[in-house]
Amino acid sequence: MAAGRRAPAARAAVVDAPRARRERTRPRLVRILPSVRSLVVSVALVTAGAGAYAAARETSLFAVTRVEVRGAPPPVAQDVRGAVATLDGTSLVVLTRGELAHWLARLPWMASWTYDRAFPHTLRLTVEPERPLAVARRGAEAWLVSAHGKVVAKIGRAENPRLPRIWLAKDAVPAVNRPLAGEAATAVAALAPAAGTPFLRRVRFVRVGEETLTLVLRSGLEVRLGSADDVPLKLDIARRILPSLAPPGYLDLSVPRQPVSHTDPRVVG
Repeated sequence: MAAGRRAPAARAAVVDAPRARRERTRPRLVRILPSVRSLVVSVALVTAGAGAYAAARETSLFAVTRVEVRGAPPPVAQDVRGAVATLDGTSLVVLTRGELAHWLARLPWMASWTYDRAFPHTLRLTVEPERPLAVARRGAEAWLVSAHGKVVAKIGRAENPRLPRIWLAKDAVPAVNRPLAGEAATAVAALAPAAGTPFLRRVRFVRVGEETLTLVLRSGLEVRLGSADDVPLKLDIARRILPSLAPPGYLDLSVPRQPVSHTDPRVVG
């Protein structure tokens, strides 16, 4: 009979074990699931954020009332502010680069720019203006050309006398805020590496021939570059050699590693 009494106890132990595991598992699942309170708070935060964004879009809370221009001389900065004046009152929250580009692309002096939102009301533009490189000439007309080959202004033919001249073909039709084309573009490519250097002021004009480029200096000496390949290297070599040459004459850099010079420009080196 003692053995018979212990048997039910063993069956009870087998039955109770799964129940104990379920009791231990249930609190873990409850801890993983978010509470009702946390869900309510999350929904409230999302709703408040959406409402604040909508208010910022539709109200004057972050409206543009001031445009700050950096990196440009006063005349260019004034043009920039004038170009984006139509954006006054626009919310900084919704202002896009594409919208700014629509207005700033109309400025011929604009080379590149970046923008920043200085909340609550300031639009900050950092501008890199075009650098004057040469004066394009056709008859009595003249245009100022930038280092990127873009026509930035129509000017008097005697203006900017220290800049090189590029002579245009008779049928060329340059337009402000548009790049030069054809041989004029090739001439720009020959001068561009010298932009902003003292060497540029030594160049009187550029002569473009069939697969040849020649810089005619104010001294009368010619720098014959040959093709438009390796122009930066050729100009660097020219800057080193020119102090030892006396005009008139030429320096032939068609093969930059074998420069040839002569005091008589009529002699072919």
